Amino acid sequence: MAYYRRVGEVPRQRHTQLRDEHGALRSEELMGEEGFSSDSSLLYHRGVPSAIVASEVWDLPDQALTPNHPLTPRHLRLPDLVPADVTGVDAVTGRRLVLGNADVHLSYVVAAADSPLYRNALGDECVFVEAGSGVVETVFGVVPYRAGDFVVVPRATTHRWRPDAASGPSRLYAVESASHVAPPKRYLSRYGQLLEHAPYCERDLHGPTEPLLAGDGEPASEVAVFVRH
Repeated sequence: MAYYRRVGEVPRQRHTQLRDEHGALRSEELMGEEGFSSDSSLLYHRGVPSAIVASEVWDLPDQALTPNHPLTPRHLRLPDLVPADVTGVDAVTGRRLVLGNADVHLSYVVAAADSPLYRNALGDECVFVEAGSGVVETVFGVVPYRAGDFVVVPRATTHRWRPDAASGPSRLYAVESASHVAPPKRYLSRYGQLLEHAPYCERDLHGPTEPLLAGDGEPASEVAVFVRH
């Protein structure tokens, strides 16, 4: 069975007009990772989501990987990578690449500042929250997080990390996957329900409960988009 979530006001049927209280037409966006042939979401916007004012190169820190040849054990002391002062460090630009291969990249960051709006155009992300709490603002709505959570961000989802200063910096392990992040098939029934021997169930999953609305007339926002050449 499909796991369906509805947040905010939507039309009774798909691909039909949705207008606000003043009669202004909403812009519909069909967001899917494999076109029309796989899972997708329908989003409704006040403005035109594909509008671009300008584009420029975002220079990333070193993303090079060093082969572990010959294969030897490694003891990774990730806290040693963290600067003494993380006041201005955010969960996106402050990531340090630790391990990686053709399938996944694992990064570590201790973040205290809000991140820029960010979109990973290459793969899904699964971020483990080691410590701290806050919210992730997304085009689907706001998702709160706390220590022990796994935050899954589907590919091409525009989002922003906002740590809660009262809980201290957020310590995050970010796993970037070249494929989709989903439950293993051995934990699913033939209809898609999580089985009894799965390590988690539907009650453990939570997502946005209301839409995230931007004020009318706000200036264009900068969005950092991650692609690999």
